[in-house]
Amino acid sequence: MKQLLTIVRPVGWLILGLGVGAAYVAVVANWRELAVIAAACLLLLALAAPFLVGRTNVAVDLRLEPERVAAGESVAAGVIVTNIANRRLIPTTLEVPVGSSVHRYGIASLPAGGRHEESFTIRTEHRGVIAVGPATTRRGDPIGIFSRDMIWTPVREVLVRPPMVPLDSLGAGLLRDLEGVSTDALSQSDLAFHALREYVPGDDLRHIHWRSSAKVMASGGESSLLVRQYLDTRRSHAAIVVDDVESSWAHPDDFESAMSVAASIAVRAVLDEFEVSFVCGDTASSGTTGHLALDAVCRADHGRTGIVKAARRATQVAPDCSLVFLIGGPDTEFTDLLRGAAAFPPEVRRYAVLIDPSGTSRVTETGGLRVLHLAEKGDLGGLLLWSVK
Repeated sequence: MKQLLTIVRPVGWLILGLGVGAAYVAVVANWRELAVIAAACLLLLALAAPFLVGRTNVAVDLRLEPERVAAGESVAAGVIVTNIANRRLIPTTLEVPVGSSVHRYGIASLPAGGRHEESFTIRTEHRGVIAVGPATTRRGDPIGIFSRDMIWTPVREVLVRPPMVPLDSLGAGLLRDLEGVSTDALSQSDLAFHALREYVPGDDLRHIHWRSSAKVMASGGESSLLVRQYLDTRRSHAAIVVDDVESSWAHPDDFESAMSVAASIAVRAVLDEFEVSFVCGDTASSGTTGHLALDAVCRADHGRTGIVKAARRATQVAPDCSLVFLIGGPDTEFTDLLRGAAAFPPEVRRYAVLIDPSGTSRVTETGGLRVLHLAEKGDLGGLLLWSVK
């Protein structure tokens, strides 16, 4: 019964209702004209039913090349229909939704093993995700009374990345991974040995350097213990946090500029062999290849999370991050940026990027937070190069 309900299209229900209603009135009121209308409706339904006879047994291959593009580029798409049945395929219609539009193709009668190929181009203009599919065959009458639809492919996605600007190195020497150079932050326990210092109550006895302590006591005659002092080593991990609240952005283009900035920093971080994490509202990702962060940038949209909650979530997504960028709009409260920055440990290098086309590009520092005021996203490289020195 459920399958029957899906076969009858809205036009079919309209004709069926009209026919039944006309037949009822014709019987009650003995109205011959309505009886003729009822008979015509029922005859139309009877004539449309044979179009459903037969079985569609095909293989559909939906191709997208490439599946990740920058805004403004095109995607070459194609669909190949192969008749895998042992008999000839009755002509049918193939539908492939692409975003908010639908591509329809008439598939002619195919012999067993026959193929039909259609190609089309998907044009991208803005950052986002374009859903492609599912590819569906539709068999029914020309009027659209009945239609039997069969889905052959899952929904595929084209990820459209925002335009990006080239950036110089983020300064990998600031914080390096375990195979790199240590930071200048002292630590009680780590892998990078720095120096010896006198023992103070509370130091871990395992870090006492007994041989050096013995030499000092032998030469000076004083009881003095020396402990190892280490340099803190942290993994190079960049976290990018974007304010998703719509009221923080004076214009939708400002939010898109923020996405371009986030993507540009993510690409540069990957080139510097950083791990990259991205958080914007409900969208979050973390990984080593950078693809996850860029894919998340494509999916990011406005929400109600805010920069403070997003920053706190970033500390969970990237607990070992060594570099964080907080990106906000012209109406993002500066106190929220400070609160977001305070969510990270003191040893994490923190920067704020404010997208404000109405101002001038400059770098300021307030409350211990270095702020990059960005009037044009093309100025990002120069401001960032100056800031990380």
